[in-house]
Amino acid sequence: MSTSSNAHLVGRVGAVLRALSATNETGAATSDLARATDLPRPTVHRLLSSLAEEGFVDRDRRTGRWFLGPELYLLGQTAGTRYDVTHHARESVHRLAAKTGESAFFSALRGAETVCLLREDGDFPIRSFVLYEGARFPLGVVSAGLVILAFLDDAEIDAYLDSTDLTTRWGPSHSPEAIRERIARTRREGYAVNPGLIVEGSWGMAAAVFDREGHPAWALTLTGIEPRFRPDRQPELGALLLHEAHTLTRTLDTPGTR
Repeated sequence: MSTSSNAHLVGRVGAVLRALSATNETGAATSDLARATDLPRPTVHRLLSSLAEEGFVDRDRRTGRWFLGPELYLLGQTAGTRYDVTHHARESVHRLAAKTGESAFFSALRGAETVCLLREDGDFPIRSFVLYEGARFPLGVVSAGLVILAFLDDAEIDAYLDSTDLTTRWGPSHSPEAIRERIARTRREGYAVNPGLIVEGSWGMAAAVFDREGHPAWALTLTGIEPRFRPDRQPELGALLLHEAHTLTRTLDTPGTR
């Protein structure tokens, strides 16, 4: 098999595993994964069967739905010693949920997407379910993806927006011009605001967490219903997010914290 063929195969495997990770709590049918990856159903089935032989995915015999497998868990545990920072972020997420009553999250930058790693709900009884553990969104979509995009270098932002069309799935509110306007506001205020652009009435705010090189690599987010994110409360929520984001950035910058 040629190098290009190997790369193509690995790309397909990666796409299937990422799609499965977004639905791992309930599992996914083969047809669901085929739609999510734009791959033919027989191709996805062959990939899943091969991955199952190695323990990377698992299939429920009763329902036929696929889940991530035990081998991925073991590999993840090993990789976590280098990459996992959620144990540091958990306290920040807890404080945000407790102080605001809203749902708090921690997301990581992976390629050109954000992946939600942690969620904790506050005591306010009405929830927003746009974000959940394992959810993936492109940069510029949801407040976590917007705040990370906003603090990339201008050249990186230009290259991303020139090569990515977010309007097809996410609508005209995600045109390059609209995103640039939100980037400018995010840079002025320090935090990002998503005014119900994904689900009407479901708002979010986020602050970036930076790695040791000063790059935005993670985000802390608060989400809830629109009346809880009224303009007069946004500065208060933004200040809490920024405080926790700065605290977490300093923690991760301390030698030996990973």
